[in-house]
Amino acid sequence: MADWENLRHFMAVGRSGTLSGAARALKVDHATVSRRLAALEAELDVMLVDRLPRSCRLTAIGQQVFDQAVTMESAADSIARIARAAHTPLIGKVTLSAPPVLAAHVLAQHLAHFRSLYPDIRLSLAAQAQQVSLSRREADVALRLVRPEETGSFARKLGVMEFGLYARRDYEHREAPDRWQFIAYDESFADMPQQQWLLGIAGPRPIACELNDISGHLIAARAGAGVAGLPYFLGDADPDLVRVGQDVPSFSRGIWLVVHRDLRKTPSVRAVMDFVVALITQHGGFSA
Repeated sequence: MADWENLRHFMAVGRSGTLSGAARALKVDHATVSRRLAALEAELDVMLVDRLPRSCRLTAIGQQVFDQAVTMESAADSIARIARAAHTPLIGKVTLSAPPVLAAHVLAQHLAHFRSLYPDIRLSLAAQAQQVSLSRREADVALRLVRPEETGSFARKLGVMEFGLYARRDYEHREAPDRWQFIAYDESFADMPQQQWLLGIAGPRPIACELNDISGHLIAARAGAGVAGLPYFLGDADPDLVRVGQDVPSFSRGIWLVVHRDLRKTPSVRAVMDFVVALITQHGGFSA
């Protein structure tokens, strides 16, 4: 039987593609990962990884072992979730992952109210643009702006976040659309739907600046840096901003709540889910 810790380090190498990446993910040093990988290969008497100058590539047998190890990991995580579901009701830590725009501008301002309702639940709010894995317990509950497709999860659509173009009320080119300059994300966000929407509207017109979070876009637009694509609930609530370009193509993103089925009925997780559902569905800035 292979040592589970060795398998865990091997899976980290398979996921990251490098020893250093695996070390960062596991919060250990490079030598530990190398030692664990070598130990697993010795246990199984096969070469699992081709060590290239700048990366690691799974061998054919290594890919088979990796796939089986992922299945084992999923089963182990399921056992842990079942055990967790039996814990004392309404006590413990619940991690909620949410897109930064919702974490900062919707959820954070209600944490005190949640605490007053559930003083024995420690709600950990993680503002994350990237999707986390519920099956690997990277979060207990997640809000997402794309329809979840994870197996073993329960998902519910809570609403729709609509976007528009906004500029400062006294933006110098407000009445001259051909002279607009735009506030966008950088190239690392090229695949993000709102970036594609904004760049499609901008066309050949210049990008004034690039910021990698929507709060930065809001602040830059408020400062008069250019035209930003913002959710209605943010732009309409800011007295310094006005919606412009009403004839531009519409754009919206769905808001989805997702939780692993094994945790769905855990009382503390249920409390967080109900609280989030109420916040989003009763929020005046989102459509159904």
